[in-house]
Amino acid sequence: MPFKINISEKSGKTYKFELESEELLGKNLHDKISGKELLPTLEGYELEITGTSDKAGFTSHKDVSGIGLKKLLLGYGKGMKKRPRREGKKKISNPKPGGLRLRKTVRGKVISPDIVQINFKILKEGPKKLSDIFPEQNKPKEKPEKKDKKETPSN
Repeated sequence: MPFKINISEKSGKTYKFELESEELLGKNLHDKISGKELLPTLEGYELEITGTSDKAGFTSHKDVSGIGLKKLLLGYGKGMKKRPRREGKKKISNPKPGGLRLRKTVRGKVISPDIVQINFKILKEGPKKLSDIFPEQNKPKEKPEKKDKKETPSN
C-alpha cells in the first residue's frame, strides 16, 4: 500500500505525493531523514517526521512505543479538539474547562504497514525549490464561474 506523503514548508504551503517504498517502515515519529530516501529529486533536503495516521484515521502519538493501538487519557492538545462547554445561555469566558480529559485511541510512534499518511517538515532546504520539483501543485486554484439566474429560463 502506498504512503501519502505531505511535505510542508515554513510558509504554510504543503506538497503532496504518493510513495510506494518500504524504506520508511520502522522509522519513529520525529526522526530526521534525508530527502533522498523519499525521492532522488529531493537530494540535499533534510526532513523531520511530524505526524502519521493509519487507515482508520488514528494518529500516532510520541508517548506510545511500538506499532499497536492504545487508548490514552488525553488532555487538550494532540488528538483532542478544544470544545467549549455550554451551560444554558451563559457565555463562557474560558473556552477550555480545566481538568477535562478524554480517552482516545492512538497508534504507536513507529511507522508500520498500517500507516497510510506521513507528514514531514523541512529542516534544511536543498538546491532545488519544492515548487520546481512539484510544478503541477504550484498552480493557483481556479475559481468556479458563477452562472446568472436571469439567463436560465424558469418553468
